[in-house]
Parts: sequence; structure tokens; C-alpha cells
Amino acid sequence: MSEPSAPVKTSRYSGINAGKSSKWMALLFWSTLVGVTALLLISGYSAFTGGNRVNLQYAFLGGLCGFGATAFGSIAAVVLRDITARTQDIMLGFAAGMMLAASSFSLILPGIEAAQSICHNKLLAACVVVSGLGLGVALMVGLDRFVPHEHLQIGRKGPQAQRFSRVWLFVLAITLHNLPEGMAIGVSFANGDMKVGLPLTTAIAIQDIPEGLAVALALRVTGIGALRAALIAVASGLMEPLGAVVGLGISSSFALGYPVALGLAAGAMIFVVSHEVIPETHRNGHETPATLGLMLGFGVMMFLDTALG
Repeated sequence: MSEPSAPVKTSRYSGINAGKSSKWMALLFWSTLVGVTALLLISGYSAFTGGNRVNLQYAFLGGLCGFGATAFGSIAAVVLRDITARTQDIMLGFAAGMMLAASSFSLILPGIEAAQSICHNKLLAACVVVSGLGLGVALMVGLDRFVPHEHLQIGRKGPQAQRFSRVWLFVLAITLHNLPEGMAIGVSFANGDMKVGLPLTTAIAIQDIPEGLAVALALRVTGIGALRAALIAVASGLMEPLGAVVGLGISSSFALGYPVALGLAAGAMIFVVSHEVIPETHRNGHETPATLGLMLGFGVMMFLDTALG
């Protein structure tokens, strides 16, 4: 017989150091979150106080158009009733594909273009957007680690509990994505040029229709009722008029804030799609249908972004 292995000794100092490290990470996360929020509030305030009133009205109306399109897409979820697990995974895959395409064609590429127009250097422009990507990933990691996803006393309940928390992260990423989309609308009206603002607003509004549907369908997967899922999806579109006002302020106050914000939203979505959504769609043995759904969603959003953007 083999001799029993000796118990592994752990130093109490290692536990103390781990606790300190966790506290410092939490402090860094919340400090960054507060800083970004303050930047957005300052930008919005500067738009209200120092911006052109006519341009502000155009930007806000453009943001409302994006919100209305999101609401229109969300209503379609009310029509859907019983959804099988296979269909749920296909829907989540479709939504994931749309978000990946939106990250590439609506956020990263325009972010690099905007940064290059400011920095006049391709390498520096890429670094600006990559820094935004890093902030987006850090935000989602922080939310996943430091924001509780279960009740402290009773824990998770029900067979959909794990999927529930993961899908909410996905919905949060899409909501973050709506903010820079609204910012893009605000920036397009910064100079009062309707030839720039109207086409961009129209393109983003058309894209928001399937995005609103994607949010509602993702929430339906967790077992939320159709009407409630649609209302939450509609609420996610409120970031568009807010982002339009912020974008108008950033365009005159914090020029680099715009491409950084585009990178942040892209990083948040790519992280959640890879870390949460794709593994979830493959968990029930529906890998091929879910992957086909992802490719279809990617193709649909790529067409909308390139043909109408």
C-alpha cells in the first residue's frame, strides 16, 4: 500500500495577501467605473450648457429614433410563445453573431477611423481603440467578479439560474453597445450637417431593430415572460438618446473619448460573447445549430453595417 500523502500546508500569509489583492482589484474596478461615469456626466453637461441648441435638439431626436427602433424590434418577442431549448440556443447564437459583427463593423473600425483623424497616426489610433477594448474587458471581468449574481441566503434557484446570470451579462454588454451608437449619432450632428447626421442615424436605427429583438430573445431564454423581456429590451434602448447628448459634448470637449468609448463597448461585447454566450449555446449539445445561428446573425449585421452604414 502506498503511504498517504502529507497534507498540503498553506500559509496564512498567502490567504492574507490574496485578500488584499482582491480588495485592491475591487477598488480599482469601482474607481474606474466611477471615473468613466463622471466623464460621461461631464460630457453630457457640457453639451447642455455649451453646445449649439439646434444641434442638441437634432442629436437628441436622432437618439430617440434609435430608441424607437430598439423598441420596435423588442415588440417582436411578445409574439413568440413556447421556445424549445434548441431554438433558444439558435437564438442566442444569432444574437451573438450580430454582436460580433457590430463590434467589428460598427465599433472597432469606426473607432480606429475616428482616432486616426485625431492622432494622424495609424499606430497611435490603433493603440487608442485597443485601450478602450481593454477597459471594456476589465469592466465585464469586474462586473462578473465583484457584482453578485445570486441571492446571499438562498443562492441560485431553478434549472435556468446559471443561464439567467450569464444572459444578464450579455444584455448589459448590448446596453453598453447602445451608448456609443448614440454617441455616434450625437457626433454626426455636432457641426449641424444634416447630410452627415441623417444617413448615419437611419443606418443605426435600422440596425437597432434586430438588436432590440436580440435582447428580448436572450431574456426569453432565461424563462422571463415575453412582455417583461420586451420591456427590458426597450429600456436598453434608452442609452441611445443619452449617448447622443454625451457624444455631442465629447465632440467638443474630449475628442479621444469617442474612439475609446467605441473600443470599450466592443471589448465588453466580444468578452461576453466568448466567455458566456457561446459556451452556453454549446452546453446542451446544439453546437452546429447554434454555430449556424451565429454565422447567420453575423452575416445579417455585417450586411446592415456595410450596406447602410
